[in-house]
Amino acid sequence: MNPRKLVKGLIPKALFEILEPYGHLVEAIIYQSLNGFPAKELKVIGVTGTNGKTTTCFLIHRMLHEAGFKVGLMTTVGYGVGQDIKPQIEHMTTVSVPQLVKRVRDMRSQGIEWLVLETTSHALAQHRVWGIPYDIAVMTNVTHEHLDYHKTFERYRDAKRMLFKQTNSYRKGMRAGVINAEDPSAGLFASDIKHPLLYGVKSGDIRAESVKLDPKGVQYMARYKEVGYDIKCHIPGSFNVYNSLAAVCVGNLLGLSKSQIEQGIAALESVEGRMTSIKEGQDFSVIVDFAHTPDSFEKLFADIRPVIKGKLIVMFGSAGRRDESKRAEQGRIAGKYADEVVVTEEDDRDVDGVEIMEQIASGAKEAGKELDKNLFLVHDRSKAIEFTLRRASKGDTVLLLGKGHEKTIERSDGEHPWNEIESTKKILASLV
Repeated sequence: MNPRKLVKGLIPKALFEILEPYGHLVEAIIYQSLNGFPAKELKVIGVTGTNGKTTTCFLIHRMLHEAGFKVGLMTTVGYGVGQDIKPQIEHMTTVSVPQLVKRVRDMRSQGIEWLVLETTSHALAQHRVWGIPYDIAVMTNVTHEHLDYHKTFERYRDAKRMLFKQTNSYRKGMRAGVINAEDPSAGLFASDIKHPLLYGVKSGDIRAESVKLDPKGVQYMARYKEVGYDIKCHIPGSFNVYNSLAAVCVGNLLGLSKSQIEQGIAALESVEGRMTSIKEGQDFSVIVDFAHTPDSFEKLFADIRPVIKGKLIVMFGSAGRRDESKRAEQGRIAGKYADEVVVTEEDDRDVDGVEIMEQIASGAKEAGKELDKNLFLVHDRSKAIEFTLRRASKGDTVLLLGKGHEKTIERSDGEHPWNEIESTKKILASLV
């Protein structure tokens, strides 16, 4: 019998919603059982956190691939084996149980021994990753996000801690945890795992020293005991010091050599929608990035503002049916750092897009921005991109934030195809 029909037969939709999160748990038990638990023989590395999960997954995956491991990858941006990474179309990070089980099974048939799996708080809280035997858990950071679902920061944080508890209890093995030592929740995560390994710049077991930041990436020396790793990460931003440090920790836990860790991290040239530079012959810089939380805004703007010679112009929105409290804060941070702010749609869903834009604008106004002077509201995202690019002059920098790699945009009438990078290229080409 088709498992999906079996699940639907056992749990009618209305009852499924009442039973949540145990509806997903029953679904996971049925799918995993009928498919023979396809991940049971794999070594799984799970990465969780508010920001940096995807880049960290790609860094770990590429490092293992370069070291000769047969490794699969499942992230927000894409999934696949080795360098054959397919784009992720689904509008979620950890996909539904049926899709998750199918992809793991398909990767197993291609002979993978390792899997790097981006794992969200939603997937953990809903038990969608039940049956996945994690060997290493990685925490990038935990800041306020998804409170629309989890209701409190503590519940959100504790959902992510479930990854570490699962890693510590599933089966005999490494059962190790990699933790950002400078995150306020680091101690709690460390208490959940048998073998914690912490990283950071100011504290941690593995630390970054002599950090150098430039528009092309980050360089530093990662120090662990008597060993120094000369790390070069081609993705810019101080946050990628931390993301690559997490990969260094994983490599160390797996016993990779100094050169395997260094060369593996340096081998990753880019991640789609993560600080992606768009060049169509224009005389100003255009960058597309997935940043969509106050924490990611603060880090990104703090990094980029000091190195900009011209104006900094930023365009972004905030999703409907998501945490409303972050909208004004996003506007405030953008208003503090940027010379001009353009507010637009970003997956409004069934929420009034004008209301969302006004909530963001309220924060930008608190930071000193004035409507129709250096603060603009353009609801249609395509028109907003063109409007933003037209305002840029030689030497300026344009940041297009929030959509990054995503291939759809959600409006009141459903999902529509969307590609921020390609749309921006076409508009730029028409203006140059």
